[in-house]
Amino acid sequence: MSIEKTQVAVGSTRHPKLNAVWEALSVIGPTLDGNALYDVIGVEVETGVGHTPLSRAETMAGARNRAESLVRLGRERGERWRYFVGLEGGLDIVQDIVQNQAQRLVFLQNWAYVTDGARGAFGQSGAILLPDALATRVVDDGVELAAAIDAFAGQCGIRNLQGAWGVLSRNLITRTDSFRTAVINAFAPFFNAKLYDL
Repeated sequence: MSIEKTQVAVGSTRHPKLNAVWEALSVIGPTLDGNALYDVIGVEVETGVGHTPLSRAETMAGARNRAESLVRLGRERGERWRYFVGLEGGLDIVQDIVQNQAQRLVFLQNWAYVTDGARGAFGQSGAILLPDALATRVVDDGVELAAAIDAFAGQCGIRNLQGAWGVLSRNLITRTDSFRTAVINAFAPFFNAKLYDL
């Protein structure tokens, strides 16, 4: 007798994102459903936002758009996906006033949006400051963060490995780590439903 797994669709096929969802489910899965085994399915979908979102709102929209695209796709195909996870990394640009001088600070942050097709919730990773030179390349020059971090670090394919998070934190926090935190946070209203009244 085979056990039917709870299928979790993720709006990406990139390994750091899929690994983040696997790792999050290994932590929250027993609380979410103590009897479930999970299967993570990566599906490439459109974000509806720029290659490197330049605001918190745009990054959150990208995560939600990915999840909602999965809901539509799953219904069209008749898939048995139980949860739909959209993950998006982007920038949050803020002005900090130091000694009456405005200073631009650019933070990298990751967002997750989780839905069961009826209810949904966001979760965020926290943020890490981009060095000024890297922020200038991405924000002012319009270079995609993936290309800019490769050039900045003198490596290739960083986003499929440790990500900008890994480069900036000396691998104390990787791209997978950051997305895992966002996924756990987004699932909180589902595994802690009494508190959130869902």
